[in-house]
Amino acid sequence: MSLSYRCIRKVGYVLRLCLETEPGWAWRSAMRALAWIMRLHGLTLRYTVEDKPGYFAGGHRPVIFLLWHNRIASMPAFYERRRRRHRLNAFVLTSAGPEGSLLAQFLRHFGLGAVRGSTSRRASVALREMARRIADGDDIIITPDGPRGPRYRLQSGALYLAQKTGRPIVPLHLEYSRYFRFKTWDGFAVALPFARVKLVIGDPCRINPSSTDDELEIERQHLERIMTESLSMDGSGVPRPAPTSLSPAGRNKST
Repeated sequence: MSLSYRCIRKVGYVLRLCLETEPGWAWRSAMRALAWIMRLHGLTLRYTVEDKPGYFAGGHRPVIFLLWHNRIASMPAFYERRRRRHRLNAFVLTSAGPEGSLLAQFLRHFGLGAVRGSTSRRASVALREMARRIADGDDIIITPDGPRGPRYRLQSGALYLAQKTGRPIVPLHLEYSRYFRFKTWDGFAVALPFARVKLVIGDPCRINPSSTDDELEIERQHLERIMTESLSMDGSGVPRPAPTSLSPAGRNKST
């Protein structure tokens, strides 16, 4: 672990201690300023979109989107641009801790809602709330390897949600032509100004409501392979976690 990474972790820990359950005016102001910075940053990016299932034409909605944790930085600004044009409404699964409350404040500036929960806190509550949002016609966005990894390990929460609601899982593939990468557990990446951003909306995957745990594990590994086979930013060094057994403890992870 590098010295810079350890320093970042220390600062993050101190900031987390300072956070309230619901952010005060200072934190809300900071999130508003950060949102404007990311919005202006997003205006410099050149997006190309490959919409395989015809999502923006109204196909398959509502859906459960999956996107790796280290590629989320450019998505809020992109979503905001498309939201009004295509009448989109989505909720992001975030952690139940104070930092999740802060992230929810940030996402709100882009028209994104938040569902609070993780494997250790509010897991079943978050699953029910996401199912309710889907029933109302809203999309759900999940980072399946968040909040702490391992990197590119697809957790099983999205599969249980798809099984419960009957809605398809849609993998998102996001790549930057130029970017800065932090030395964090996920290798968090931020596109440099004026970079090209390629977004591929993958083919929808439906989960059989009667699938056994073993069959769900096969589906989990299949989705994980789909989402890691085209990570051009990682080159040939994409970590491949060993298969694990599906268990109720792994049902819900968050950003």
